[in-house]
Amino acid sequence: MPMLGIGTYQMDEYDECFESVLTALEMGYRHVDTAEGYENEDAVGDAIAAADVDREDLFVATKVSPENLAYDHVITSAEESLERLGLDYVDLLYVHWPAGDYDVHDTLGAFAELREEGLIEKIGVSNFTVELLEEAIEVAEEPIFANQVEMHPLLPQRKLQQFCAQEETDVELVAYSPIARGDVSDVDALREVAEKHDATPEQVSLAWLREKEVTAIPKATSRDHLRDNWLSLDVDLDDEDVEAIDDIDREERLVDPDVGPWNE
Repeated sequence: MPMLGIGTYQMDEYDECFESVLTALEMGYRHVDTAEGYENEDAVGDAIAAADVDREDLFVATKVSPENLAYDHVITSAEESLERLGLDYVDLLYVHWPAGDYDVHDTLGAFAELREEGLIEKIGVSNFTVELLEEAIEVAEEPIFANQVEMHPLLPQRKLQQFCAQEETDVELVAYSPIARGDVSDVDALREVAEKHDATPEQVSLAWLREKEVTAIPKATSRDHLRDNWLSLDVDLDDEDVEAIDDIDREERLVDPDVGPWNE
């Protein structure tokens, strides 16, 4: 899984989504993240078809919405997502939220069937706490590959990091909102590290996640923002930089709907 991708949340205008994904793929991005709930899988699929990139070089992820997490609905939802995307399979299919019709046995049983049928390569969950992830790992017939959560220097997810990094767990973390919707630009520690590396605080945040072995999927619609995020791959942080960012003592969650399991 490429450690830098493009997120497409709130890209619900067809032209904007199509152009953003196509531009990203032409720039070198190879990881595209979407969801049936974003209502843009058709635009993402058309951009993939228009790009001069071999399918085997792409990593495409989508998600099943909470209202479609009953066993039969998972199967139907995945098939409909593939049709909209114009793909024979996706590399990663997520449970979008552990809410609605989510049942750890039925939902993950359907995901296992999809994997056996070759419609998905890997199984993922999103917005899972350590406790929910632990339960999913125990119940799942197939390995849980990734947990996608909000993560950035202002919400470092230390407990999840420690749990996922265990050898017996071996779950990848994928960070959405990895630059805290731009809020990282106002943090002194990040500005200082950015100045040291002739970079931006946003680029430093993405580089920090990479140092944590976390995949980032920042949303970007303009060519300039896509390029800025891409250039974060050239930012190499040293131990002092990472420690300075780790010392930011803030826990600021930006995505906090009622269905969030941390609210229970």
